[in-house]
Amino acid sequence: MAKIEIYTSPFCGYCARAKALLDSKGASYDEMDVMMDDKKRSEMRERSKRTTVPQIFINGQHIGGSDELAALESQGKLDPLLAQPG
Repeated sequence: MAKIEIYTSPFCGYCARAKALLDSKGASYDEMDVMMDDKKRSEMRERSKRTTVPQIFINGQHIGGSDELAALESQGKLDPLLAQPG
């Protein structure tokens, strides 16, 4: 299985949507809550060059946010990414 990292914050609808999609695939992921963790928020900004959540990485590759994850799914490209060993 792929190594999935997702930066989130509570009460974020886009975060919930992204996690629900990953959950529906049976994918496990490391979730990092950046709301109260300035170090993790800085790490997210450094890695993604973005300030909004969620920010998703699969096997170290920046995927983007919830919309980009959904686009990969609709294009049939998400399953092959998730099948790659991390």
